[in-house]
Amino acid sequence: MINITIPKPDVTITKQKNPEQSNVYGFTDFHLIPRDKGGIMMFYNDKKELLFVGKARKLRPRIKKHFEDSVSPIKMHRDEVAKIAVCIIDDPVHREIYETYIINELKSKYNIDKVFFR
Repeated sequence: MINITIPKPDVTITKQKNPEQSNVYGFTDFHLIPRDKGGIMMFYNDKKELLFVGKARKLRPRIKKHFEDSVSPIKMHRDEVAKIAVCIIDDPVHREIYETYIINELKSKYNIDKVFFR
């Protein structure tokens, strides 16, 4: 049997109560997310429910795309995002494994692909 543990986030940022003071989608600490590192991202609401899990070769640009893109799975739920947790994972195979595992273990709300629990 394979034993997988969910990695601890390397960076966690939270939405500000006054989003007009922020320059990036209500998050003032967006600069803490690495620009050129790969990993997985987890979007949470204010009730600490997991909304969406994704992976990327370059984290910061990919997370920004989720807030700008018209085809993002969370496009209708962007206002719900209150916290973003990021785990830096260099190996693309490990990113894939962690993403699928977290989606199914924590029952991500808006992930459609890779879901085995519905």
